[in-house]
Amino acid sequence: MSSFTAVSPSGAVQPASTPLARSPSHLANVMARLVRNPVAMAAAAVIAILLLVALLAPWLMPADPYATSMLNRLKPVGTEGYLLGTDELGRDMLSRLMLGARLSLFMGIVPVILAFVIGSAIGILAGYAGGWLNTVVMRCIDVLYAFPSVLLAIALSGALGAGITNSLISLTVVFVPQIARIAESVTTQVRRSDYVDAARASGASALTIVRRHVLGNVIGPIFVYATSLISVAMILASGLSFLGLGVKPPQPEWGLMLNTLRTAIYTQPLIAALPGVMIFITSVSFNMLADGLRSAMEVKS
Repeated sequence: MSSFTAVSPSGAVQPASTPLARSPSHLANVMARLVRNPVAMAAAAVIAILLLVALLAPWLMPADPYATSMLNRLKPVGTEGYLLGTDELGRDMLSRLMLGARLSLFMGIVPVILAFVIGSAIGILAGYAGGWLNTVVMRCIDVLYAFPSVLLAIALSGALGAGITNSLISLTVVFVPQIARIAESVTTQVRRSDYVDAARASGASALTIVRRHVLGNVIGPIFVYATSLISVAMILASGLSFLGLGVKPPQPEWGLMLNTLRTAIYTQPLIAALPGVMIFITSVSFNMLADGLRSAMEVKS
């Protein structure tokens, strides 16, 4: 902030305060561009609604999602008392979809967060250090990256056993190499920048350079890429549950619900497709939000 004084023709000093406008931060510019993207905002609204439903599911559910009734099994959509019908055991589908959003979103978001932390640390360390350390670390990462994500997740879950914890571990291991490669690539580019060379020449320690000059410039692209992986994590988690390697029944989870309802595909195809529709909507929403973030961070565009 600064001010100046103006002198009138008569010689009187007239104080004038004209504060210099503070330029908005990079984060503020990114958020402003993101808000102007209607597709990204629509996707964010859908994700916010899903998160809200998942958090408030115990209070929003119209019925007990675990209560079975063989007399009411596979009721069609719109049946009185069952807005979205019932599953193969007569359980209310709307209640199970609401409660299933908790596990489905949890299995999609948490592994990506863990992989984001671990993979970013590995990639930034390897990218900034360079030399033989970069070669050793990235060749180890390439060994895991060489396996297709689906096969690696199935192999790890099969070795560890079914369950939520083992699925989280498997999915985290799947995504760490992908995020580490991105982190190493952007860190290597930043490490060669002039301002990093100037900081190094001024005697700043490696930790200071990483914390003040590298981290702020690489965390954005890594975060955007990690956001795009949430949809992949949800699909993989649902696939593991569909194969019996993920969530165990009777817990409601969209992938597991697809598995248990596959026998009803010819009698009640709409009910059998509902969990898949929810997975599709959520995955597309996260992808569109990630694309919006990527576009908002492209300064040249």
